[in-house]
Amino acid sequence: MKHILTTTLLSLLLFTSAVRAEEGKLEVNGLNFKFASPWAEIQSTGMFRAGTLAAKVEGAEKPVEAVFYSFPGAGGGGDVEANVKRWLGQFQGTPESKREELDAAGTKITLVTATGTYNDGPPMGAKTPRENYTLIAAIVPSGESNIFVKLTGPKDAIAKLAEEFKKIVLSPFAK
Repeated sequence: MKHILTTTLLSLLLFTSAVRAEEGKLEVNGLNFKFASPWAEIQSTGMFRAGTLAAKVEGAEKPVEAVFYSFPGAGGGGDVEANVKRWLGQFQGTPESKREELDAAGTKITLVTATGTYNDGPPMGAKTPRENYTLIAAIVPSGESNIFVKLTGPKDAIAKLAEEFKKIVLSPFAK
């Protein structure tokens, strides 16, 4: 009897976790970002992190994270050009890059994709060069400030998540 109860409880927990991982939402600055499997919300750590989604994907040793940043005050976190320049500067040399302006029901979202040797590490700490890495980052307007969403990882792994990442950053404006 104890074994059946334990098995049933475990099954229920796994089912609940699977349902939550299949569909969810992350609220940042009053915007609801919708996500589905393989994405799952994880605990955010670090200053200015407003949320973090993680996805396990083939080609990456560990789950990759899409980090949502929010900075206080009008214009917090800097303008679009400063952030694009900073993101591209996180690569050694000049990365292969592309910039897109996405129309989300009249709201302009800037999307930057860059691939090359990424200098991974904290803003003010030691960096580890990661060859053949891709960064996809979005700037999402939200009231007086912006939400910055950044995803980095091995090129092949990030390529598998690129379309889902776009759907996530567009989702608060979908009707």
